Amino acid sequence: QVQLVESGGGLVQAGGSLRLSCAASGRTFSSNAMGWFRQAPGKERQFVASISSRAAYRDYADSVKGRFTISRDDAKNTVYVQLNSLKPEDTAVYYCAARRTGAINNSPLGYDYWGQGTQVTVSS
Repeated sequence: QVQLVESGGGLVQAGGSLRLSCAASGRTFSSNAMGWFRQAPGKERQFVASISSRAAYRDYADSVKGRFTISRDDAKNTVYVQLNSLKPEDTAVYYCAARRTGAINNSPLGYDYWGQGTQVTVSS
């Protein structure tokens, strides 16, 4: 069982930055691929970024490429996503997710564990 706790959300002006963190429990964190998703009101959960075990591979949604960066610190059992050049359309609840396997995946169906989410609001 893996438990995930996100932090770092908040209110920021357009063009600003935030760093979201996701602390994971469990002894196998380093072998889990991790992902970030987001969900705006009335919309489906949307892929943001994914990182494989050992950070060998990363994948990003087209809408965030060049602005967001996913990383992980296996010594701290933590995955991060740096959000730069934020836009009002980035406003959503951001969720951290973990896979039982090490390969990246951009579908919510590919993830086995989820955090409770952290709100990111970008004002224009």
